[in-house]
Amino acid sequence: MLADALREVSETLYSAAAAAGCNPPVLVAVSKLQPATAIAELAAAGQRDFGENYVQEALRKRQELEAAGVAVPLTWHLIGHLQGNKAREAAVAFDWVQSVDRPSIAAALARHRPADREPLNVLLQVNVDDESSKHGCHPDEVPALAAAVAAEPTLRLRGLMISPAPWPDLEARRPAFRAAKQLFDALRAAHPGVDTLSMGMSDDYLLALGEGATMVRIGSALFGARPPRAT
Repeated sequence: MLADALREVSETLYSAAAAAGCNPPVLVAVSKLQPATAIAELAAAGQRDFGENYVQEALRKRQELEAAGVAVPLTWHLIGHLQGNKAREAAVAFDWVQSVDRPSIAAALARHRPADREPLNVLLQVNVDDESSKHGCHPDEVPALAAAVAAEPTLRLRGLMISPAPWPDLEARRPAFRAAKQLFDALRAAHPGVDTLSMGMSDDYLLALGEGATMVRIGSALFGARPPRAT
């Protein structure tokens, strides 16, 4: 059952955080390609933060959850690459956008975030390993991008999001986590409101926690194997 998986992951996080002398990280359940029924099951077990990669998929699931009578308030995170033509919908539908990697996306989100809503929480996605196949800004671009986000009253700069290169040897990922923590500390020094370092997934979240993660994004450890995306 998904509730059992949630309990196991949560207990592991709390134990690891206690051993490290830090607060447990926020757990974002990565529900990409999972059915709305699975989200409802985890929500009933107490999970509140959910991460989606695709704007349209997230909107469809929210409609299905509403139709099914799921009334508990959920916090929605966009963790996938955001195209400019989806910024209007993302600015309205999500509570967090973790994948802001260029000033034009920040400006579009700010322009479309409703003025009567709380500011949209923003994480800057950084390509710390400089992988050509991955999105994310270069580490040297973080200060300017952060300043652009911080200047927008409808956005709230919260921190950084990274995904290290998926080396089979987990220890090979540690330098990326440490580099992200250094960037995070520098960003927090410049912007005191920064408080979130999103890194670590199902196979490496304990390593990320040990290197300073305050938020982890976990999918398969909660939901099991991801179903294929419909074509």
